[in-house]
Amino acid sequence: MLFKILLLSFLVLSCTSHGNAGVTSTFVRSEWPSVDIPLDNEVFDVPKGYNAPQQVHITQGDYDGKAVIVSWVTVDEPGSNKVRYGLSEEKLDLTAEGTVHNYTFYNYKSGYIHQCLIEGLQYGTKYYYEIGDGDSSRSFWFQTPLPIDPDAPQKFGIIGDLGQTYNSLSTLEHCKQTGTETILFVGDLSYADRYQYHDVGVRWDSWGRFVEPSTAYQPWIWSAGNHEIEYFPYMGEVIPFRNFLQRYPTPYLASKSSSPLWYSVRRASAHIIVLSSYSPFVKYTPQWEWLNEEFKKVDREKTPWLIVLMHAPIYNSNDAHFMEGESMRVVFESWFCRYKVDIIFAGHVHAYERSYRISNIKYNVSNGPSYPVPDKSAPVYVTVGDGGNQEGLAQRFRDPQPDYSAFREASYGHSTLEIKNRTHAIYHWNRNDDGKRIPTDSFVLLNQYWGLNRRRRKLRKNHLHSALSDLPLSVVL
Repeated sequence: MLFKILLLSFLVLSCTSHGNAGVTSTFVRSEWPSVDIPLDNEVFDVPKGYNAPQQVHITQGDYDGKAVIVSWVTVDEPGSNKVRYGLSEEKLDLTAEGTVHNYTFYNYKSGYIHQCLIEGLQYGTKYYYEIGDGDSSRSFWFQTPLPIDPDAPQKFGIIGDLGQTYNSLSTLEHCKQTGTETILFVGDLSYADRYQYHDVGVRWDSWGRFVEPSTAYQPWIWSAGNHEIEYFPYMGEVIPFRNFLQRYPTPYLASKSSSPLWYSVRRASAHIIVLSSYSPFVKYTPQWEWLNEEFKKVDREKTPWLIVLMHAPIYNSNDAHFMEGESMRVVFESWFCRYKVDIIFAGHVHAYERSYRISNIKYNVSNGPSYPVPDKSAPVYVTVGDGGNQEGLAQRFRDPQPDYSAFREASYGHSTLEIKNRTHAIYHWNRNDDGKRIPTDSFVLLNQYWGLNRRRRKLRKNHLHSALSDLPLSVVL
């Protein structure tokens, strides 16, 4: 047994170190056409009934996971803005009342957008909820996370750059198969900005119905990408992120943020920080000031897993969007290492890539440029902007593969991060292979706080055994 634990520990360290040569996958994706699914397809069907709620989605509604924000749209009239909920389908004995609004975008007029905060929920509990009136009402459910605790498990799905193509549909269906409890979304939702005039709003509506089979049941933690900016002077629409902010609320006030575009939540054993790649972030800007304070509030004794979401990747070896994240790296990378962030997820590049633990924080203008070097305090960087949108794959990786790049492949897919306990998590990237989900890249992630401190070595060994006891050895490889 001791030998097995030592062997597993060695494999874990080898997976997240800088000692192995990187891999560029030779797999060639025979992709389906990168075109949006026609609007008359059943995946965009409008629910039956007069004024039936549609585009239903939920997200965490507070800092610690005891609240959700339920959002939906009614088309014909405002209707009821109440959510009826309870612990069984037959007894929805609790109610919460929300708000309703609509807006115009060029000559498009939205439906009536409802947003309702449900507070005071019990941890680790399945709730049933109902929205709408009479025969047109619709019922769903959601599961709250376990209480904030260093050993509370949680399984996250990570999706980016999704869009509404057949490849996008494959990603959604595959993610549901993996049993994820919460989705971390790294930006670029509907790709409605590739349309013009009235059709922009229409494609926001179709996307809301497209993702509803997941978003109505699982909380999606939202971050915004470049396709949410939607700066259209020719249409007279010059307020950035307008459609996104009208439709997708975030619990930013709970983390004392001044903007819905950057915020944080705690969920089970994870502290999740969402950053905005397309909002000011240099020194003394609101985002910089907020993150400076938020990092100080992270309590690794309670939430040992520190996860950051952003859209533009800091490390990327694809020709697409190469070095676009450099300015954010210069500003924030030293903080990521100082506070020992475990993993950073980004999108933007329509391919998959995972880094080793590296940093480039020793740059000094008087010494000339430096290069990324192995750094045990640095996060693992994962680019998962491969959800399946109409722009297609980013197939041109730079050659040779940089030393910091551990694995890369130009395919569609999604990731999962399954937190087992305070010391270990299991990570997978799942390729969309012509409609089949193929686990392709896997490793065991060692927690930066509990996994590296010497006085915690005994705890780490015990948790490693419990985390991997039910897994085949090949998973670690």
